[in-house]
Amino acid sequence: MSEQSSPRGTYLKIADALKTRIAADPDMSELPSTADLMHDFGISRGVALRAFGVLQKDGVAEPVPGGRWRVVRAGAPIDRRPLEQRIADIIADERLEVGAAFPSASVLADRFELSRPTVTKALSKLEAAGVLASEGQGKVRTVRAVPIREERS
Repeated sequence: MSEQSSPRGTYLKIADALKTRIAADPDMSELPSTADLMHDFGISRGVALRAFGVLQKDGVAEPVPGGRWRVVRAGAPIDRRPLEQRIADIIADERLEVGAAFPSASVLADRFELSRPTVTKALSKLEAAGVLASEGQGKVRTVRAVPIREERS
């Protein structure tokens, strides 16, 4: 963007540019970071966030815990349940029993494509709920209780 251009409507132009990128790349699943947009287009953080807001309003993108944005494709299933519920499902999916070792925060961060601190917060919630047990920093988390799955329609 030119330094001479008006900031009014700039976020709409950036949103249109991102929509064009999304349409051109069917494998694109994550949008550039706010910092990348600021650098690429020479804009402020606020303008970048307004562009993301336009994409969200249009149903093209949605925020992901950790500050990133993901592309929403028509017909693509997205699990919008809280992260701690999705992590708790691992116990049933992998048939883990009480006392079994649970995957580390780093492994889960890679699996869910999220930051490790975001996963650590969810694991802390599961520990507080009594589903997981941890013996301290650097120790392996273990399954304390097998959560009961709710039937979904």
